Amino acid sequence: MKARVVVTLKSGILDPQGKAIEGALKSLGVEGVASVRQGKVFDVELAGADANAAKAQLQAACEKLLANTVIENYQIDV
Repeated sequence: MKARVVVTLKSGILDPQGKAIEGALKSLGVEGVASVRQGKVFDVELAGADANAAKAQLQAACEKLLANTVIENYQIDV
């Protein structure tokens, strides 16, 4: 079973890397960029076919390792 975990900074948390990307896009002539927020994507392959168990496993992984839940949100798609 394949899953994707997307980790992003919570709103209100400063994102200097996103600001740098935003500035670079504008300097490259990419128009219409209002703001950029960067994050992390994890593509995970899990053994088994139980989507609920996989989601529970990945939630535990996010809470323990993949996301800093103080400043980051995460979304799991199984």
